[in-house]
Amino acid sequence: MELFFLFLLVVLMAIALGSGFPVAFALPGSAIITIGIAGLTGLLFEANPSAYFHSSGPYEWLSAGVTNLRGVYWEPERDTLIAIPLFIFMGLMLQRSKVAEDLLLAMAQLFGPVPGGLGISVVFVGALLAATTGIVGATVVAMGLISLPSMLRNNYSPSLATGTIAASGTLGQIIPPSIVLIILADQLASASDQASSLRKSLHKEVTGEMSMPSFLDVTSTSAGEMFLGALVPGLVLVAVYMLYILTVALIFPKVAPAVGFEGRMDTKFWVRIAVTLIPPLALIFLVLGSILSGIATVNQAGAIGAAGAVFMGSFRLSTGKRSAVYPSLLAVLSLILIFYCLENYEMNFRAADTPEDYTGLWLGAIGSATLMGAFGWSLVILLRVENVLQSVMLETAKTTSLVFIILLGAAVLTSAFRAFGGEVLVRDYLNSLPGGFWTKFIIVMAVIFILGFFLDFIEIAVVVVPIVAPILLADPSANITAVWLGVMIGLNIQTSFLTPPFGFALFYLRGVAPAVVKTIQMYKGVIPFIMLQVLALVIVGSFPPLVNYLPQRTTLLSDSAPPPKNPKLQYCLEKHTWDQLSAPDSRVSASIATADSLNLSVLTEKYQAQASNAFGSARQAIQELESALQQELLVAKAAQTYKPQLVQVRQIEREIKSRNSRLKEIDTQLKRLNQDRSTSQIAELKLEKLGLDTEITALEARLPKDWQATYETFSGLVQTEAKSRTMYRRQADSSYSEIYDIVLTIESYEDLLKVEGNLLGLDTVIKSKDPQNAAAEIKAVMAEFNSIAGASKIKSHLSKTRKALRKKNVDAGKVAKLYQKAIDEYRGQLLWLSQSQGAVLSGLKTYLDDISGTIGARQLGAMPRETALFIAKCSAAHRDISLNF
Repeated sequence: MELFFLFLLVVLMAIALGSGFPVAFALPGSAIITIGIAGLTGLLFEANPSAYFHSSGPYEWLSAGVTNLRGVYWEPERDTLIAIPLFIFMGLMLQRSKVAEDLLLAMAQLFGPVPGGLGISVVFVGALLAATTGIVGATVVAMGLISLPSMLRNNYSPSLATGTIAASGTLGQIIPPSIVLIILADQLASASDQASSLRKSLHKEVTGEMSMPSFLDVTSTSAGEMFLGALVPGLVLVAVYMLYILTVALIFPKVAPAVGFEGRMDTKFWVRIAVTLIPPLALIFLVLGSILSGIATVNQAGAIGAAGAVFMGSFRLSTGKRSAVYPSLLAVLSLILIFYCLENYEMNFRAADTPEDYTGLWLGAIGSATLMGAFGWSLVILLRVENVLQSVMLETAKTTSLVFIILLGAAVLTSAFRAFGGEVLVRDYLNSLPGGFWTKFIIVMAVIFILGFFLDFIEIAVVVVPIVAPILLADPSANITAVWLGVMIGLNIQTSFLTPPFGFALFYLRGVAPAVVKTIQMYKGVIPFIMLQVLALVIVGSFPPLVNYLPQRTTLLSDSAPPPKNPKLQYCLEKHTWDQLSAPDSRVSASIATADSLNLSVLTEKYQAQASNAFGSARQAIQELESALQQELLVAKAAQTYKPQLVQVRQIEREIKSRNSRLKEIDTQLKRLNQDRSTSQIAELKLEKLGLDTEITALEARLPKDWQATYETFSGLVQTEAKSRTMYRRQADSSYSEIYDIVLTIESYEDLLKVEGNLLGLDTVIKSKDPQNAAAEIKAVMAEFNSIAGASKIKSHLSKTRKALRKKNVDAGKVAKLYQKAIDEYRGQLLWLSQSQGAVLSGLKTYLDDISGTIGARQLGAMPRETALFIAKCSAAHRDISLNF
């Protein structure tokens, strides 16, 4: 019966959407009705409202939907809630203020003389508008009204012209900042958590270990990472579009003829082009640049973009007036003043303590007030000129409400889908497919592509992604990143705007296209661009670094980069280390030998032994790393025969698990059924149970008889490699940290000299016959030794002296003896430290510098740039980790 109600849910939703019922009410409405019918049916026929649910009952699943709905509503810090209205406002403002129109006209004049130049200019402007507006409807309508008549007038093929405009208008869905990417990031963040739980459960099930190593876990994503990941694929798609138009124009000149510029390309022309291009490009730089550089979050970048659009819009709508430039000029001057203050003054009010600091604060306040005044001035202009501000605000509110109501409705629908076991059904189906991850992925992509013919991108993102994303992310055989999956789905969803019969870009363009352009011509025109989008999908899918590299690079080079000891970085870090050690110009081995030959007799016995141990650890670390890499090759070789068998066994085990799960459900149903009223149904269930037992026995017989031995042999190889890597890390850490401690101690010589007067002055205080005062003075001197490396023994003797002074009966002789030990320790340490300042200190520091980029890298606070770039490149590719499962 669960399948029946799942089918009913899908049918009700399809009928509601197909009849034109608002999506915002069709999604939750079909869910609530289906849950209600299932609960009522169970109550009538089984005397149990929970009888036909996968688990729990109608009340719990409705509550879950409401909880999801409330969670979306009450979390204002989520990127979805804040960034979406800001980017919508930015896009609408630029479109209503005719900035898009100026761009199209300028680019048409610039690219016109090139074969297919008008089409290329449309793609170029589409990319610029995508990076500033991201509103498909606004972009398509604007380009349709401005470019389409010009392209038709210059004998462009109607199919190519309309296809180019429709496809270029959809670039805002993949080129950041994009609403689609924000929604996908929000959905994938939750999906990553579910995938992590699934993978941990799988690891525990197959290995028996209670915890899974963190480097095997699923990594989540954010809107900022989605923007970074989508940037290169978006540019790839733009390049593919341009190359296609240019190729068509060269092969068939009559389809897309060159259009000469009638005026002169003189200084005035280039000034006009610059004035048209620079403001939007500056806005793109501010919005995306602030995200890429880590200066601003996605929410903050959205606020920057919205404010920039206000200034650009007021300037454009005031063109021709003497005061047009005043608000923008005032804003620029204010920003210069603010940046000057930030650079030259202490701008923290609580930390300000000098007249100069307060001067900076006053100047900063003046700059901020002036900037707000300029912003208000621009808003007044936008309100007065054609009431643009009001219309943009109203449209922003409508569009934002549409997005969030659909999000809320989808939360309820997803709850209902899970209530009837839909998620389990989809997971079992995908996992049962032969071919592993890529079969599942291709089927999911095909389903999303087909849904794009009928549904909008929001419905696909919020309904399909939460169901399939956890399954794909949890699969260890591909070990894909959430950002890559999000970008791939984003590229796929983009086709939903072009695919007939419900492609929204086609509807928008049909509304503004002249009657001479037939609808069938528009359909023909978008088909090549749909194929180009599929080509871009294949390119990005085949080369994951196109998506993963930029987010990885930005993260690893940022101030908040994970430390070199992060478990997820170790594989690539060790690969980089070995590449460096194997290089012909490697100085590590020579540096170890040179350091080991240093005359360290001036050091204490403890530090001599510590140094000797460190140099031995360095040599051992290199040997262990080489051993680990050799073991990795053995594992890879053995995996060629082991992995096919592993895939076969895990598939059989999944089928057995599925049948066992059904057996548990049957046992539960048998307990619920009334023996008198349900005799026939009980018989059917018992017969099904018998058949399942037979199937399980047959499946268990298919398991290879030598599987356990094969598994243990291979596991032994993996464990040997893991032990070598663990031993390498221990030895590498020791080789650096122990010498680093010695260097810190030697470099503390000057600091130790500074406290000499206070330390020797304690003699007078101790002899003053005031034990309490003497104990307090000793405590103060001990505090000075806290920040001095290697002074622990001196501090220990002082502590014992202080304790002796705090006793009721002070033994003056014992106090003097303990104090003298502290003095002797101090003088002895000063002596050997002074003798170590020359060749010893220089030699040890050279050793640390030489190994810091290789075996000592794990001990650094932050990775060197070269190392970070290598790891970014290495980790951008997906690595199969299924052998650990």
